[in-house]
Amino acid sequence: MSAPPTILSDDQVRQWITEHVPVEDFAGKRVLMVVPDSTRTAPLPLLFDALFKHLRPNVEALDVMIALGTHPPMSETAICKMLGISEQERHRLFLQTQLLNHEWDRPESLTTIGTLTKRDTEEISNGLLSIDVPVQINRHIADYDTLLIVGPVFPHEVVGFSGGNKYFFPGISGPDLLNFFHWLGALITNVGIIGVKDTPVRQVVEKAATMIPNETRALTFVVAPDGTARLHGLAYGTPTEAWNQSADLSGQVHIKRMPRPFHTVLSCAPPMYDELWTAGKAMYKLEPVVADGGELIIYAPHMKDISITHGKLIEEVGYHCRDYFTGQWDKFKDYPWGVLAHSTHVRGTGTYENGVEQCRVKVTLASEIPEDVCHRINLGYRDPDTIDVESFASREDEGILLVRKAGEQLYRLEEGVSTACPK
Repeated sequence: MSAPPTILSDDQVRQWITEHVPVEDFAGKRVLMVVPDSTRTAPLPLLFDALFKHLRPNVEALDVMIALGTHPPMSETAICKMLGISEQERHRLFLQTQLLNHEWDRPESLTTIGTLTKRDTEEISNGLLSIDVPVQINRHIADYDTLLIVGPVFPHEVVGFSGGNKYFFPGISGPDLLNFFHWLGALITNVGIIGVKDTPVRQVVEKAATMIPNETRALTFVVAPDGTARLHGLAYGTPTEAWNQSADLSGQVHIKRMPRPFHTVLSCAPPMYDELWTAGKAMYKLEPVVADGGELIIYAPHMKDISITHGKLIEEVGYHCRDYFTGQWDKFKDYPWGVLAHSTHVRGTGTYENGVEQCRVKVTLASEIPEDVCHRINLGYRDPDTIDVESFASREDEGILLVRKAGEQLYRLEEGVSTACPK
């Protein structure tokens, strides 16, 4: 692993792959490469090209599956663009390469490989949850000898740090496991889990991964925190080994310590977050530095949708703190727990007592989602045209923070600093 602030050149990345990804791990095998969708910053054109040239001459097949989780499917054109495959190359060099979307919502596309028992879930969750959870994964894995994860590692609101076996669960898994461990993460809370390496949710992911019958390998990597896709380092090995190394490096480069909380945060969601389901990361990564009673504005003038997949259900339940749901569990327990978890992560921490919800901070949308919809789902509204982004710049001493590309770098307060500090 390279340590910050070193940035690897493209040639260094290619050389690293040649030297550290053994061809013998894949020789003569059918290989399925599992990669993120376009909601992650990653130099996939560089990595895919380097891996394809390195491995394809020695393997029987090399196909690609997009680890969508519950995100919308990508068109073949979009997948090719993400991987750096031109239209001409698709019909010439990559004619035999299958480009597959995961299909989480089609039972016929899934296969059950095991079960997390009530005893398992109770032990892992320290008694927070106690249910049987089927472990399902995309059935196409049966067509391959080896599954190769290629994906970045970042601080993550549900699992602690993303990457590694998370590309299987929930990346190409069924909804039951996803709903279970997203709600487990919500019970622990975003602030309690994000940027923490050893978490109960990570234990769920790792235990589920032991049930995969295929050989598994991973090429994990850590991108620079400047919003580019340049790399600080790579790691290769089993998904657990590679993730372990990259999570350590991500903890060094993706967590920014702040000396004070901020009463106003303008958190700019990049275009790759085109719905609130993913743009919520602009809240997750900044919640720890918002002062009590402060406001976080998710500035996303390009965003039109709450969620293409889950929007209707989210509009029914709205955005609320964890205790709002746990305090009325009979009313909400039959909704998908992943939807409830997303709701609590966007709304942040708070209390629900005597029928009154009190959230710690105000969350405001500045997007194309209409004002009446924002109010209906329990979020604030700002017309994005009224926001001058530059007017928020260089005002940290005033308690105002501007984050120009939010969602991947985690902001935390320095040790001993409280969110209750005065404005």
